[in-house]
Amino acid sequence: MNLKPLQELLDESPLEALLPFTTDEFLQKIRYGDFPKWLKLLSELPQIQPSSVEFGSKVRIGCASDSDPETLAQLREQLLGFIPWRKGPYELFGIDIDSEWQSDLKWDRLKKEITPLESRRVLDVGSGNGYYGFRMLEAGAEMVLGIDPHIAYLAQFWLLKHFVAQSPVFVLPLTLEQLPPSLNYFDTVFSMGVIYHRRSPIDHILQLKSCLRPGGELVIESICVDGEAGYSLTPEKKYARMGNVWFVPSIPTLVQWLSRCGMEQISVIDESITTVDEQRKTEWMPFDSLEDALDMNNPRLTIEGLPAPKRVVIKAIRP
Repeated sequence: MNLKPLQELLDESPLEALLPFTTDEFLQKIRYGDFPKWLKLLSELPQIQPSSVEFGSKVRIGCASDSDPETLAQLREQLLGFIPWRKGPYELFGIDIDSEWQSDLKWDRLKKEITPLESRRVLDVGSGNGYYGFRMLEAGAEMVLGIDPHIAYLAQFWLLKHFVAQSPVFVLPLTLEQLPPSLNYFDTVFSMGVIYHRRSPIDHILQLKSCLRPGGELVIESICVDGEAGYSLTPEKKYARMGNVWFVPSIPTLVQWLSRCGMEQISVIDESITTVDEQRKTEWMPFDSLEDALDMNNPRLTIEGLPAPKRVVIKAIRP
């Protein structure tokens, strides 16, 4: 993976402290079971020049006529080696990657409600394989930095980035806590599907806020439950089969959290119910998905008997 463009971007900028995370020494220290396999697959990727690139609802890189059938058949097998594909959809040289999440639906719900991303520096916390980062470029972002500690998703992003090396979108295997404190740098910060995984949601919001320049916008998306201000569901063990869910707030509670953290112009821009059309198992993500997490007799409940997932998107401004 060629990280030189990212290194040049970080050098002599407020993000310079991230340079150590872009070195071969750092990457060699990553200890994850499948990482050596993914590195091998990445090193074996074909050198295909895409004739076109579209960062639309389906992120399309190249078309089938850009290479020969034998090479594309080999590429498809390599792509399957990076399962599970959670975020998407993608199309790579005519190969459809039908991801678990139809992430374009979430993006469509918020893209017209946020401050336009034209010429903005964007941080995408919990970026996964970079799907939203590509959509942010489509919306005109000057640069997108994604962070996600899950190495499986990082490897998928590197695979995609191999074919669009010059696009100013990057993903690093970092947590929000590893970013320098008080960056005051990004024009827009996204945190989508992260806060309910955090043991301290207030600290999460304060860390997001510190990454923004004054006047910058935070876009936060979360699972939510019905309830008054101050109410937050705390699962006893698991929520929708997930063991790392700590707090699922009501919408008024999430607004209250943002206000307590000093955010202003707080606005709920979307409320939705997650359906099995938006999140489901596919050939590219053949493991348990939303259907397996819901009560088969009452889809309004999870298998633990808790309220089924609803989602909310809120935007707010750092003063």
